[in-house]
Amino acid sequence: MTVRRTGLAAAIAAALTITGCSSDAPEADDSVQVATDPAFPAGSTMEKLHEADRIRVGVKFDQPGIGYKKPGAKTPEGFDVEMAKIIAGQLGLAPEKIRWVETVSKNRESYLRNKRVDLVIASYSITPERRRVVGMAGPYYVTGQQLLVQKGDKSISGPKDLQGKKVCSAAGTTSIKTVEEKYRAKPVPYGTYTECVQRLRKGVVDAVTTDGALLLGYAAQAPDALKVVGDTFSTERYGVGYRKGDTEMCEFLNRTINHSYRDGAWVKALSNTLWQTSGAVPNPDVDPCPTGSS
Repeated sequence: MTVRRTGLAAAIAAALTITGCSSDAPEADDSVQVATDPAFPAGSTMEKLHEADRIRVGVKFDQPGIGYKKPGAKTPEGFDVEMAKIIAGQLGLAPEKIRWVETVSKNRESYLRNKRVDLVIASYSITPERRRVVGMAGPYYVTGQQLLVQKGDKSISGPKDLQGKKVCSAAGTTSIKTVEEKYRAKPVPYGTYTECVQRLRKGVVDAVTTDGALLLGYAAQAPDALKVVGDTFSTERYGVGYRKGDTEMCEFLNRTINHSYRDGAWVKALSNTLWQTSGAVPNPDVDPCPTGSS
């Protein structure tokens, strides 16, 4: 399989200004490698997507550094967005062939099962419960849960201080379950993390919790008002969601993730997004794919 490589200029794009593309207004984007004439098993999902010349990817629109759509922008940006471009590229699809679908935490499984999207790459932590409903390849990134509080708040320095505190997170996430069950916080679920951050700044809630990489992005947007406190107190392994039982797709995704480590695409994606706030991390080992329809 041969690939089309880009110049140095595309590889050093400024942080959080990576240009995405959408079906609404396609624009050429040569920031990733795009396979020419890739070969896939007959009848496989990969072959169908390649022949359809498009892919629908569910991503977050409200997570700076991960998946974020700026006001007035046509397309989202962030590490998950760059990983989606890498995967699409190995399907022989340029970034402008991606249709970006806003996907919030509580609808990731239903969007896959109802075929509203082909893949979900949306700070999607791998869990046994989720793997009973959908397929999850990877992980392609490992982070940990932390806390975001108001800058002047000295009452919360870590999860041990959460008992009785109002802690906000997105509905349907592992984060809100953890602070409720392990640290006796009062859970305050909302549809998006942006809503949680808005309520934190207004004093409606005492803290926001989710993966540290996401919280650092929010803190970077308002450094005089918000801060991330404490060490990580969970392990969150981001996976790529696909429809359950598609082992060929899982194997393709794992190969693509591993290939991105070797050819530098993964490092470039991180350098242009998350590394701007959270520092370098080693690439994780991917999990074996299930066999058959399990």
